[in-house]
Amino acid sequence: MRPLRTPSLGTATALLALLACAPVASAASPDTGRAHDKGAQLITLTGKLAEQSRFPVNPDGPAAQGDRTVFRSILFDKDGKQVGETGGTCTTTRVDNGGAETCNVTYTLPGGQLAVQGMVFGHLVAGPPPSFDNAITGGTGKYDRARGSIHADTIAPGERRFTINLER
Repeated sequence: MRPLRTPSLGTATALLALLACAPVASAASPDTGRAHDKGAQLITLTGKLAEQSRFPVNPDGPAAQGDRTVFRSILFDKDGKQVGETGGTCTTTRVDNGGAETCNVTYTLPGGQLAVQGMVFGHLVAGPPPSFDNAITGGTGKYDRARGSIHADTIAPGERRFTINLER
């Protein structure tokens, strides 16, 4: 997340994010590969920010602890096919040293959902939103009891690349 009046992916995006920005073994099969350690499955998707709302503690002032961002992104495989969406919230927990926020994001995919959470550091620094790594804490459907991590990189304004490492 960037300063509260500047549009960005926030997290998730997070995941997600949030997003956003997430795996689909069947829909994203062209993007998948096998990791060399622990038999993990790697899935790469692109998330495009669709909606974002900000709820600042100080609407006309500087960033503050407790500022919140709510977002939704659409997820695409490497062929540009829509394979899901991600949505979540991020709350600023620190405003010094570039800021920090904690995020809770859900990735909705064919066959189930992934629950993801973690910290993003440097969201108040000018420039593109920072890269981050968040933990997969569980899931539903074919992602029941999922574990692993998601790495996100900003690749364009309002667009992130998500690399999902699903541990098996």
